[in-house]
Amino acid sequence: MKNRAFHIKLATKVGIAGGAVYVAYDSGLLGGSDEGSVALSKAKAAIPPAVEEWTKYFGFELPAAPKIEFSPVDAWNSGVRKSIHALSVAPTAACDYTSQGFEYLKGLAK
Repeated sequence: MKNRAFHIKLATKVGIAGGAVYVAYDSGLLGGSDEGSVALSKAKAAIPPAVEEWTKYFGFELPAAPKIEFSPVDAWNSGVRKSIHALSVAPTAACDYTSQGFEYLKGLAK
């Protein structure tokens, strides 16, 4: 009996996760940056009216959302650039650290 409940919970979680991935893929969130930008603009247009409707339905009020001037596309590109830069200088940095380590060991041996 416990095994059956576990399998039902697992199937439910897998179904929800699969549905979330499908919705993200179908809306273009997993595509390129252009598709992601279009999906983000659609979400920005659709979410506030939906939240307002839900708050009216349930009879409570949410605090005003803070205005954030943030571009996920710019942040993503910045992170990618920093990662690529770190990978490109890694061999040189490793050589520098190795030579500094050898010099330190030579100094200890004297």
